[in-house]
Amino acid sequence: MIKLLEDVPPGVLGFEASGTVHADDYRQVVVPALERVRESGEIRFLVVIPDFKGMSGGAALEDLKVALHYFGSWKRLALVTDIEWMSHVMSLLGWITPGEARVFEMSNRDEAVAWVAA
Repeated sequence: MIKLLEDVPPGVLGFEASGTVHADDYRQVVVPALERVRESGEIRFLVVIPDFKGMSGGAALEDLKVALHYFGSWKRLALVTDIEWMSHVMSLLGWITPGEARVFEMSNRDEAVAWVAA
């Protein structure tokens, strides 16, 4: 499940993903939010993942489609999680992400919000 976070600064898109993520989460939550901020020319993206049980094949495809569709608009991406393997994946593949990408521990969520908004 993905839900939109309301307690983020203007100009930041914040999401919390937990449990199992499905394609509809992208189509109904992520894409409409991205379309609303697309006109600004840059996307500052905060993703908080407290727990993760996996994602459907359709969700993986939607994730890839979102990344490619908005490729030139990514300014900053902050991943907030204590899930170790996600931190490692971001460390290994973060260079692929246009713009800047950083991982923060759950206890540093406020720091992540400030960084992604700066």
